[in-house]
Amino acid sequence: MRFKAALIDLSGTLHIDGQAIPGAVAALERLRAAQLPCRFVTNTTKDTVDSLVMTLQTLGFGISKDEVFSSLSATRQLLKQRDLRPLLLLDRRALPEFDDVPQHDPNAVVVGLAREAFNYDSLNRAFRLLHAQPAAPLIAIHRGRVFAEASGLSLGPGPFVTALEVAAGRTAQVVGKPAPTFFAAALDHLGVASEHAVMIGDDVRDDVQGAQAAGLAGVLVQTGKYQLGDEGFGAPAASAPDATVPDFAAAVDWLLSQ
Repeated sequence: MRFKAALIDLSGTLHIDGQAIPGAVAALERLRAAQLPCRFVTNTTKDTVDSLVMTLQTLGFGISKDEVFSSLSATRQLLKQRDLRPLLLLDRRALPEFDDVPQHDPNAVVVGLAREAFNYDSLNRAFRLLHAQPAAPLIAIHRGRVFAEASGLSLGPGPFVTALEVAAGRTAQVVGKPAPTFFAAALDHLGVASEHAVMIGDDVRDDVQGAQAAGLAGVLVQTGKYQLGDEGFGAPAASAPDATVPDFAAAVDWLLSQ
């Protein structure tokens, strides 16, 4: 087989809004049977990793917590390493992920998906912190433009990160996909070099092109946030997906044929 490891997106690739994508559970079992090491890499900030894994297991996916590499966990590690006390713009369900991180007298702003917190008062508080503390970093857990729900596409945190960047004159540090460091850290856990790995996901920018920029192959699935024509986004010769397939089951077929 051409590849020695696979990184697999979760939301929009294996499931949407708590519903497994048809054929995805069986396809993952086929990939397991081929004994190809996997890590499940996610920018999801709507819930804790523990809750996410429980949901996936309820849907029939045999995925354990130690197989999930989350931008939430990577952000928590970054905050501890840099001794940062965050002002969190984050969904309340994900806040327990940061219970062990000091948050008094904040000296950083951290933005994830935050339906309740994306209002004028909360965003203005974040802006004022950045304005008053020129050294305070603006940290984007990720800056996805949209995400898929059962009812359709919804705004992701990216537009709100951009608003804070413009207002504060600051450039955000992105922790999750498509940051090359995120892909590198996920592969470190597997002990596999990027040229021997593939990323499967529904986001042509964050999943596919991000992975390709980090040296992996990228497979785009036409589920989740995929929109017609995504495979042609950017410079065609440089950034076209290595494969574009209807869904995760087809991605596994392609992968096992390599």
